[in-house]
Amino acid sequence: MAGGPSAPAGRRPNREEETMSETTHRTIWKVSGMTCGHCEKAVSQELSALPGVTSVQARAGEGLVTVESDRPLEEAAVRAAVDEAGYEVVGTA
Repeated sequence: MAGGPSAPAGRRPNREEETMSETTHRTIWKVSGMTCGHCEKAVSQELSALPGVTSVQARAGEGLVTVESDRPLEEAAVRAAVDEAGYEVVGTA
């Protein structure tokens, strides 16, 4: 009896996690030159404008930008967006 009711509960979160991982792509980019909240906002605005981007979190103190999207993003597009904001992608974390 205990195995029956607990089995569906155990599988349910796994299905939700799989669905999220199949539809959400997360990449952490190293960005040079960000020093403040204004920098974070500028980079976030440019990256948010890319097709498919669902979330951007820039952290100037760490020099990192986490980008979530509903599809893989082309590195050239990310680099161009960050460049447009006045900063430079130096790689991925």
